[in-house]
Amino acid sequence: MTAPVLRKTIFLKATRAEVWAFLTEPEHLAKWFHPPKQALTEGQRLEMHGATSGDLLIWGEVKVARPPEYLEHTFSVKPMGDAVSLVKWTLSEVTGGTQLSLEHSGLPATAEGFGVVLSLDKGWDEHLGQMRAVLHEPVPA
Repeated sequence: MTAPVLRKTIFLKATRAEVWAFLTEPEHLAKWFHPPKQALTEGQRLEMHGATSGDLLIWGEVKVARPPEYLEHTFSVKPMGDAVSLVKWTLSEVTGGTQLSLEHSGLPATAEGFGVVLSLDKGWDEHLGQMRAVLHEPVPA
């Protein structure tokens, strides 16, 4: 049996530097994901909180941060118990914008844990769609 790995790729009409800001800076993360109290930088603790509740939702550690091309961090949520997964973001320059790829590995490989995998799969789809919507909003003149 193969361990589940979530892979997502989207194309954004934005520079890699702009997309990088949306992956690492609290004010931009708050627009599409969960706001951390500090920027995501290599070697730092990762803690993301509910926008309205302020509750700690996601925690881990930023393992690698090579702006504007690659970000890697551990990822834990309460439904995963003590399990620690790994999220890798790759930003590639393409004509007209950026290709953003996500790989989320280390997910539960049990029948009981499959519900968590399904929830994360759906969540990433929704959050990446929100990122696209925010980045593609027209800027008021």
